[in-house]
Amino acid sequence: MIEQLIELDKELFIYLNGLGTETWDGFWMFYTTKFNWIPFYVVLVYLMYKRLNTKMFVLTLVVVALMILFTDQVSNLFKGYFFQRLRPCHDETVMNLMRLVKPYCGGRFGYFSGHASNSMAVAVFTSFMLKSKYKYLPYLMVVWALAMGYSRIYIGVHFPLDVISGATFGLFSGYIFYRLDKYLQSRFQLKEE
Repeated sequence: MIEQLIELDKELFIYLNGLGTETWDGFWMFYTTKFNWIPFYVVLVYLMYKRLNTKMFVLTLVVVALMILFTDQVSNLFKGYFFQRLRPCHDETVMNLMRLVKPYCGGRFGYFSGHASNSMAVAVFTSFMLKSKYKYLPYLMVVWALAMGYSRIYIGVHFPLDVISGATFGLFSGYIFYRLDKYLQSRFQLKEE
């Protein structure tokens, strides 16, 4: 059963990765680079700042930093210690059938995608935090996070299951840390009263 799932995953990867063209390579390389999203993150932080008082804003920033640290480190644990599933660019069964867009494909192991988990965690957290003021933001954030996951398949560094699992973990992580933030804010507000 698991072997069949892995084979289907590889076939889907080869199909999706093979859809890429040199025309779109630059776009997806830009999209997948975390550094390029700093202005986007600054806007999200500003929107949160407008919604919260200064103390609660600082508290929320700490929670977001912990969320990203947690999500990223759990992803690294899964990659290096638990599953050790090779990235497509290191897997001899697919490496000659795929397009590798970036010159360096990352570490040896790729299950699950840190990009997919971190971006989905940010998407879920900010969606819950800001949806009352910006009703279309959750849709934008989820599309952004899903496209981030797809970018990892496109450039050849993750299998679809790496991305799906990472996004699923990010969804739970984002929700749990959102609930933690709400709990901590209520505790700090009670102390101030």
